[in-house]
Amino acid sequence: MNKIIQGRAWKFPDNIDTDVIIPGRYLRTFNLDELASHIMEGIRPDFPTKVKKGDIILAGNNFGCGSSREQAPRALKHAGISAIIAKSFARIFYRNSINIGLPVIVADIKADEGDILKIDLEKGIIENKTTMETFKIKPFNDFILEILEDGGLVEHYLKKGRL
Repeated sequence: MNKIIQGRAWKFPDNIDTDVIIPGRYLRTFNLDELASHIMEGIRPDFPTKVKKGDIILAGNNFGCGSSREQAPRALKHAGISAIIAKSFARIFYRNSINIGLPVIVADIKADEGDILKIDLEKGIIENKTTMETFKIKPFNDFILEILEDGGLVEHYLKKGRL
């Protein structure tokens, strides 16, 4: 995971719950390819086929509310989502995302669907490369950056020899 992330923005409204991210009827499998092929299909049927590696989700308030299913952030990450920017997150979704190495950023920025966003996690800057606007965000602390760089919490502790 790079401390600099750049990708195309996909916009979503407030209150995207984990059942919208990955509907419960698909949770009978642990196959990440299968799960990723159904992300957001209830709200955006074309999303699973159009999302590309490096893309970024830009959402409103309360992203990831609902159940605590870890498959939601895992499926998004496996589909190629490199970061999620939202005005606010459900706490468990936020923590699950960090735990699997998916950057989640609390910010309210101006961007349209398809804009190219560049995120510097260490410096705390988001640039909208399409409109040339820059937004300050709270930078991630060193510990969270290490977890993200290592690919998640388990990988972080394996690298440190603590598991």
